Amino acid sequence: MHEARLYTAAAEHKGSYALPSEYDGRVNRDVLYRAVRAFRGNQRQGTHSTKTRAEVSGGGRKPWRQKGTGRARQGTTRAPHWRGGGVVFGPRPRSYQIDLPRKVKRLARQSALNARAGEDALLIIESLAFERPRTRQMAELLEKMGLEGRKVLVLTSETRENVHLSGRNMPDVRVMPYTDATAYEVLWSDAVIVEEAAIGGHEVEGSAPKPTRRAKKAAATSTKKKASGRALAKKQGSVGKTTRKKTATKKASKSPRKGGSDA
Repeated sequence: MHEARLYTAAAEHKGSYALPSEYDGRVNRDVLYRAVRAFRGNQRQGTHSTKTRAEVSGGGRKPWRQKGTGRARQGTTRAPHWRGGGVVFGPRPRSYQIDLPRKVKRLARQSALNARAGEDALLIIESLAFERPRTRQMAELLEKMGLEGRKVLVLTSETRENVHLSGRNMPDVRVMPYTDATAYEVLWSDAVIVEEAAIGGHEVEGSAPKPTRRAKKAAATSTKKKASGRALAKKQGSVGKTTRKKTATKKASKSPRKGGSDA
């Protein structure tokens, strides 16, 4: 069972998180190479173009006569070895599109995630929900998690516009749903943050970090205050109950008896 570090929504280290069964640690390098090559090839427009000697304008007449000048014979000024001439075997517009089977894409993506999990670069966060777009909030979150200055891929359980807009202005941060991430984007990042609801694992019991002495002292003080508050409330309640009982007794003694006869 592979584990990852678990953080709260406030970026505090909470403990360990057991990854689901598909995180088995297998990394298929051949499939990763094919996936990265296909991704980068599909990003190319393929509009590069050069002109051959048949497409370059000019060069309609022979530069000089064939014999008698002492120079090498030339047929046109648009030959490839002339300045402004055509290009031999130059690039032509073409498509770099590479299609991969769905199972290969899925295997490559899982291999990339396994690679990051094996490097302890896969982090789980309980929830990611910003009230409004704010780049500073995203930067503070990454700083608390120790990821400042690193390339980070943030994967959410669903499309969260505020989180996406908060990280859009940061050149080393990419935010997208967990299901949309590709092998190339996972390998591009130095660390991957995944929302807990997207990955489907479970928290490991007893893995929470040990509380510090200051935290223990604060917890003891809080418990003592709560206990004293409950005792005070109980005392005040008993005093109020006694007062209400005395008042009721006085009222009963002052009121005349019903059905009595004057003797």
